[in-house]
Amino acid sequence: MLAKANSNAVLGIDGYVVQVEVDLAKGLPAFNIVGLPDTAVRESKERVKSAIKNTGFKFPVKRITVNLAPADIRKKGPVFDLPIAIGILAASGLIKEDRLKEYTLIGELSLDGQVRGITGILPMALAAKKEGKKGFILPKENAKEAAVIDELEIIPVADLKEAVEYLNAELELPQVSRDFSIAEGEDYKIDFKDVKGQKHAKRALEIAATGGHNVIMIGPPGSGKTMLAKRLPTILPPLSKEEAIEVTKIFSIVGKLSTERSLITKRPFRNPHHTTSDVGLIGGGRIPQPGEVSLAHHGVLFLDELPEFKKSVLEVLRQPLEKGEVSISRALTTLEYPAQFMLISAMNPCPCGFYGDTRKNCSCNSYEIKRYLNKISGPLLDRIDIHLEVPRLQMDELTTYESGECSSQIRARVKKARKIQLKRFNKENIMYNARMNRPLIKKYCTIKEQGQELLKQAISRLDLSARAYDRILKLARTIADLAGEEVIKSDHIAEAIQYRSLDRNYID
Repeated sequence: MLAKANSNAVLGIDGYVVQVEVDLAKGLPAFNIVGLPDTAVRESKERVKSAIKNTGFKFPVKRITVNLAPADIRKKGPVFDLPIAIGILAASGLIKEDRLKEYTLIGELSLDGQVRGITGILPMALAAKKEGKKGFILPKENAKEAAVIDELEIIPVADLKEAVEYLNAELELPQVSRDFSIAEGEDYKIDFKDVKGQKHAKRALEIAATGGHNVIMIGPPGSGKTMLAKRLPTILPPLSKEEAIEVTKIFSIVGKLSTERSLITKRPFRNPHHTTSDVGLIGGGRIPQPGEVSLAHHGVLFLDELPEFKKSVLEVLRQPLEKGEVSISRALTTLEYPAQFMLISAMNPCPCGFYGDTRKNCSCNSYEIKRYLNKISGPLLDRIDIHLEVPRLQMDELTTYESGECSSQIRARVKKARKIQLKRFNKENIMYNARMNRPLIKKYCTIKEQGQELLKQAISRLDLSARAYDRILKLARTIADLAGEEVIKSDHIAEAIQYRSLDRNYID
C-alpha cells in the first residue's frame, strides 16, 4: 500500500516542499530510504521504528520503501522523522489520508515517540504557506517561530500519538497565539550619551547610519573606537517586518534563534574575533551554511583590530560589500546568501598604536608603519565610504560630567532622513543611499559647478579611484538628506571629502 505525507526542507535560506512517499510491499522485512538522504536521514529508520512501537502502534513487518522527493536534492538532518512515521502509519491504514494531504509535517522523533525541535522552521513554514497547505504540524518548541507566518494553522505536538490523533480528528489542539510586533525603540543597555567628546566621530556615525555607509575608524588605543561601534545599532531605525523575517530565517537555519523569541526585532551586531577564518566570515561547509556576513544582514558587522585579520579573510569581503550577497560554491551545490550589512572596522595607525598621537611618541619606523597599513588593500578601502580618525581624548573632555546627545535624539534624525531615501527609491528596489549603483548616482546625485570643481581637485590631489568618486557622491547625498536639502551643495561635498583620511594622511 502507498501513502504520501507532506514535509519541507531548507536549501540556502529558502524552504522547499519534500513529499514523503511510503510503500509497504510483501516480501522479506526491510526498511529503505531513498532520495539522496544523508547519514542523519538514513538513521531515522531506527528512531522511527522505536517511536512507533513505544507509542503503542504496531510496526508493519513488510518491505518498507521511503522516497523523499525531489530525489535530486540531498536531504539532511532528522527533520523527516515525523512525516516518515506518519507515512508508515497511513500506509498501514491507521491515519485518514484525505486529512493528511492538508498538512505539512516536520520534527525529530525520540525513541519513546516524543517530538523534538529542529532548526530552520521559519523558511519551512513560508514554503508550506506558499504551497497552499492548511496547517503545519511541528514540535512545540518551534511553534512561536512558525507563528510569525500569517494564514497558516500552526499545530504544535508533543509526541507521535498526538499527531496521529489530530490527523484522525480525534483530538483538538489549541492554536498558537501570534505576537510579533516590532517596537519603535528597542531597549538598549548602552547609549551614545555615554561617549565623552568625539563629536566628529559621532557625526560621522550618524551619517553612516543614515545612508548605510561602511566605516573604518583609525586611532590610538583607548580613544573610544570600540565604544562608538557598539553603540551604532542604538541609532539605526527599527527593522521592518520584511527585514525581520529575512534576518530570522538566517538565524533559524544556523540554530541561533532562541526558543523564547519568535522574531528577531533588533538589528544584528556581529563582532567576530580576528582569528576567524574566511569560511567563518563568509560561510561554507560541505553543504554551505551562512557566515558572519550573512548573520549581520540588515545590521552591523564590526571588525575590531582590522589589520590583525588574515589578509585572505579580509579580501573575501569584497563581493558582499559590493553586491550585498555572497555566493558559495561547493561540489554538491552553489548557494547564495544575503549579506546587506554595514561594515564598521577599527584599527590602530601603526603596530604600537601611537603614530600621529600628540601626547605619546610612536616607536615604529616608517617600514613597519607602511607594512602594517598595507595589510588593508586598496580595493577593500575603496569599498569603505567613511575613513574616520578618532584621536585620543583631551583631559578636559575626560573629566567633564556633561553628557552628549542620547541615542534616541540621533535616531530621530536618522529615521527622518531614511524616510526621504525610502520615498526616493520607492521604485528602485533599494532602501538607502549606500546601495545606489552608477545609473542611480547619475540620477540622484547631481551637483552644481562649484561642487564639481571641488570634487575634481580632491580626486586629483588624493588620486582617488572611480569607485571612491562614487562613494563620495553617495556620502554627500546622505549629508544633504540629513540637512533636508534636495540639491547636493559644495559644503556637503567638502564634508564627504574629509572622510577619506586614509587616502589623505596614511597612504603614500
